[in-house]
Amino acid sequence: MFEDLELLRLQQYWWFIVSLLGGFFAFMMFIQGGQTLLGRLGKTEEEKNVIIASLGRKWELSFTSLVMFGGALFAAFPLFYAVSFGGAYYVWMAILFCFIIQAVSYEYRKKPDNFLGQKTYETFLYINGSLGIFLIGVALATLYTGGNFIRNDMNLSFWTTHTYGLEALINPFNLAFGLVIFFLSRVGASLYFINNLAVETIVNRAREQLKIDALLFLGFFLLVAFMLFMMSGLAYDSEGFKVVEHKFFFNLIETPILLISLLVGVGLVLYALYTALFKNSTKSVWFNGVGTIITVTTLLCLIGFNRTAIYPSLSDIDSSLTIVNSSGSHYTLTAMSYVSLMVPFVLGYIYFIWRAMDKTKITSEEIEADSHHY
Repeated sequence: MFEDLELLRLQQYWWFIVSLLGGFFAFMMFIQGGQTLLGRLGKTEEEKNVIIASLGRKWELSFTSLVMFGGALFAAFPLFYAVSFGGAYYVWMAILFCFIIQAVSYEYRKKPDNFLGQKTYETFLYINGSLGIFLIGVALATLYTGGNFIRNDMNLSFWTTHTYGLEALINPFNLAFGLVIFFLSRVGASLYFINNLAVETIVNRAREQLKIDALLFLGFFLLVAFMLFMMSGLAYDSEGFKVVEHKFFFNLIETPILLISLLVGVGLVLYALYTALFKNSTKSVWFNGVGTIITVTTLLCLIGFNRTAIYPSLSDIDSSLTIVNSSGSHYTLTAMSYVSLMVPFVLGYIYFIWRAMDKTKITSEEIEADSHHY
């Protein structure tokens, strides 16, 4: 089946898979968003324990989705992985550090006699949910704005600035994109708490917090959408690369399925906010989740299809990366494609585990009666 496909079709298939995994990770970032809300929603030690317990049951899924996203990039587009993760070194190391301290914090926050203390681990969780998520947004934004690298004929690359990725922090689009991801994670967290917790005080605070974060998210999302559709991008053909004005806007118009999916995704997110804020629904998190996955998948697909560079070079336009010149071989992509058929089974397993954990809403009594605290 897959072995009969042209290499280009396999490359497109795997960029869609990578984009879809990115969408799932964007949804799962409500874990990090919830960590930043710990001090705002939990006013007592008991309430904080409930919030941490609720997030702690899901945090490994968030980490796993990030690993799957990075792993798929590494396997399907190794050159892109090498250039980005090897060149923008400081940014990716900072992101890795933020996720390491998250894992440590859930494990040791309530351990007796831990020498750092509970407050320190709660600070670590806040750093992971704020700085870590913001930097991921900045790193993803460079797929549109580009990086400072040069690639030679042997596919060896080097970064042309000594800041190794930190220069992305001075680009307004990158900063705005990072803030969109940050507030999206907080919106998802509030919707999750409304659905998952049976502690009325926390749920009421989550609804109030949702009003603030939803407004900020929508404001930055509109700003990013405007900047993206006004932005120039790199197109490529047999003669090389060329700059095209409003490239991403034209990609959307010229690919109707992406336009439809973007409208559906954004519509679902808006519907989730409406039902949560004006209808007091407790199920809005699922509309938001599906909408987030569709929207993020679509935005990533905008740069993978229609002959668009997935990683423009700001130092040498001919060094820019595409799904064509950065992918693995036909054999590699074919073998991986058969493995990808197992993804629905993995997602089904996650669904049933999630459903079992959330069969009843979490209460303070349940958490206090549990001898194992996160």
